[in-house]
Amino acid sequence: MTVYNSACDVSQPQEGHRLTDIPAHDPFVLADSSTGTYYLYTGAVPSLHGVASYGVLTYTSQDLESWKGPYLVFTVPENSWAHPQHGAWAPEVHAYKGRYYLFVTLHNQERKLDGEPVQGYEKHWRGTVIAVSDSPAGPFEMINPEAPVVSSTQMTLDGTLYMDEQDEPWMVYCHEWIQTIDGTIEAVRLDADLSTAIGEPMTLLQASSAPWLSQQQHAPEDQEISVYVTDGCQLYRTSGGKLMMLWSSYEGDSYVQTIARSISGTLAGPWEQLEPLVKEDSGHGMLFQTFDQQWMLILHRPFDMPASRCYLYEIEDTGDRFRLKHSIATL
Repeated sequence: MTVYNSACDVSQPQEGHRLTDIPAHDPFVLADSSTGTYYLYTGAVPSLHGVASYGVLTYTSQDLESWKGPYLVFTVPENSWAHPQHGAWAPEVHAYKGRYYLFVTLHNQERKLDGEPVQGYEKHWRGTVIAVSDSPAGPFEMINPEAPVVSSTQMTLDGTLYMDEQDEPWMVYCHEWIQTIDGTIEAVRLDADLSTAIGEPMTLLQASSAPWLSQQQHAPEDQEISVYVTDGCQLYRTSGGKLMMLWSSYEGDSYVQTIARSISGTLAGPWEQLEPLVKEDSGHGMLFQTFDQQWMLILHRPFDMPASRCYLYEIEDTGDRFRLKHSIATL
């Protein structure tokens, strides 16, 4: 049964949406200063958005209050390694060398990987791909439709672009707990046109390194396994030059938005875990600056769709870290 409505139907883009109107998961905002437009990206779901296949959509705004859309900017192609009916997670768009690059995690549950299921979850192809467009409004075309950026033997997700101190591009991403048990955040160098990974990935941190983290899913009686989740990694520098990493995990059964800081100031770390920023079943956030240079955090809660909505928070840059100032709710 069709459940989408005018707030999320791509065949009927409209003006005047508030964030409270928009079902959204893993939100990402690109502030495009050339046009004075904010682009909010989230996944396109057939049952919600009136689309034939999974993909990515965007809403646009000039003030972060009133939004227009949705507009479909990417569809999982039929001729790629990914299955068009198996999801598109965590889209984000970065301006790079005069073009716009979409990072999005795709899946193919029919292409199995070795290993027994973990707590009922089977191992299969899952990984971030990169697509490119001349406009933040798309359409975006996959650079390599044959395989994800990281080896297809590894279940990875939530890839993001990071430019290091030498202005070299990296993809930072999460390695799925279904394979690792203790989920990790890893990084791999990219070539200059973002088409290929270079060299071997390095591990930045493990989920269990967060001291506030309790065991996230208690093992069944016949298994001696407790798992730890990494999700939604993003990297930023403070005005004082500190390298910070947003990421999400679970405390008990509750989704948590947390943050870490690199002691060395470089991607290699080591990374120290700070206190979580937001709990309340909230996570997969990212930071952006408004056109008047105010830092903002956007995240989603609750975890499950279609109830999930975006929440905005003002963030203070102390030079040493990012701190939560206050919530602007969902506007």
